[in-house]
Amino acid sequence: MNDPLKTQALSADPNRTQLGAPPVADPNKTVLGTAPTLNATVTIKPIQCPVCKTFNPAGMMFCIECGLIFDRALPEDAFGAPAVKLPCLVDQSGREYPLRPGANSIGREGDVLISDGRVSRRHAQIVMGDGGLTLEDLGSTNGTVLNGNKLQPNAAVSIKAGDKMSFGGFEMALSVPGASAATQVFQSNKTAAVDAPRLEPPAAFLVGGNLRLPLKLGINTFGRKADNDVQIPDPYVSGRHGTIEVAEDGIYLTDMGSTNGTLVNEAKLAPQQKTKITPADEIKLGGITLKLERA
Repeated sequence: MNDPLKTQALSADPNRTQLGAPPVADPNKTVLGTAPTLNATVTIKPIQCPVCKTFNPAGMMFCIECGLIFDRALPEDAFGAPAVKLPCLVDQSGREYPLRPGANSIGREGDVLISDGRVSRRHAQIVMGDGGLTLEDLGSTNGTVLNGNKLQPNAAVSIKAGDKMSFGGFEMALSVPGASAATQVFQSNKTAAVDAPRLEPPAAFLVGGNLRLPLKLGINTFGRKADNDVQIPDPYVSGRHGTIEVAEDGIYLTDMGSTNGTLVNEAKLAPQQKTKITPADEIKLGGITLKLERA
């Protein structure tokens, strides 16, 4: 007989929530975490100047080498869209100097920075407007020549792709995107095949120790940084130390205001002073002694 006051054993109720044992962490079990967000990943990389090709620390607003303000540059779009291509000036070494809409001053202290003693601080200007491009000499000391014709000071003239200009003897050409000399892109978005460029043999060499540095015809920039035409690995050589111009009438050395200077036969060159050198001359750059050797 059942006693109503006696504790009765409960039968298993299939609908009743049962308390089980706590889960045991398995160290070998793969655990899915939270997916990373775009805001969590930060890519830090140096900024390369589109004018002088110097790599600048991340976050810089202007180039530490040439002073270009980066918010005026037009870089590649972050999501892969092509950069806006603007006209540019190209010197004899192939270096490009981009032009921006509006007025672009040219000179040793211009928007287009030319470190050549023959060029005035504010030598000339190119204006890019809706009607095209114009070139104007700003009363420079050594004048501006367009396609062999010397310009009158403060008189603007129209220029077009392929025009040759000389700023006090420093020669450049105008390159315009979409001109016939540019690489053609077809509707398939594939770049058309072009003939491989022919490499010209060196016109001369700088030699010293275990170094044998080739020089091409025209202007060769030299210094410690890798973006120079001639890189000289010495801590006492400035990042952009100077230029060597190989011309038909001789070879000329110019110090571009380097920190430790340039010596020719133990005589220190004045900054921006173009000096003719020969294979008999001894050139000292920092702790390196070099000599010129004709090819």
